[in-house]
Amino acid sequence: MAGYVSEAVIKRLPAYYRHLKELETEGVKQISSKGLGERMQLTASQIRQDINCFGGFGRQGYGYSVAGLREHIGRILGVDHTHAMIIIGGGNIGRAVALSDSFPANGFQTVAIFDNDQEKIGTGVGQLTIQDVSELKQYILENTVDIAVLAVPVSIAQELADELVTCGVAGFWNFAPIDLKLPEGISIVNVHLDEGLEILSFRMMQGLV
Repeated sequence: MAGYVSEAVIKRLPAYYRHLKELETEGVKQISSKGLGERMQLTASQIRQDINCFGGFGRQGYGYSVAGLREHIGRILGVDHTHAMIIIGGGNIGRAVALSDSFPANGFQTVAIFDNDQEKIGTGVGQLTIQDVSELKQYILENTVDIAVLAVPVSIAQELADELVTCGVAGFWNFAPIDLKLPEGISIVNVHLDEGLEILSFRMMQGLV
């Protein structure tokens, strides 16, 4: 990967990957930066700048190979191999993540789900059975875990994340309404669902698109 890459570019990479997969499904073999930009509502210049952050790809007057660029971005994102993912929290959010078809298709395989609610423990979620959270540390010792999905109350999210870091988990997808503070070298994405709705409400009130 080239040197510094801005957060804005990083956030656009999954959109590139999704659009390129759609183009492959539509049977498109080649696409220009202008064509991809029009589809994604970006300028051709922005497309070229983003892709050039990770090395030259494509040829002037020829455009990009859709399959080749999709594979290139897939490697950048790390979705060209499988990530083992556990879920802590068997409520609505945790179950929705576990039951999603799109995550395995993109290299994220949910391998276990945990909760502390005795009424949930032992019940099924798709092909998985909810396990007692008291067994979580032992599970991590015995199995590869790349990502922990936190779908837990805010009151326990930070403490739980700290414990998981000590167990060797280095990636977190956090749905608790708190920005977790974790050591350097730990990757985290905090998802605040209420903030998304608040932004939507603001845009509606202002007549923005």
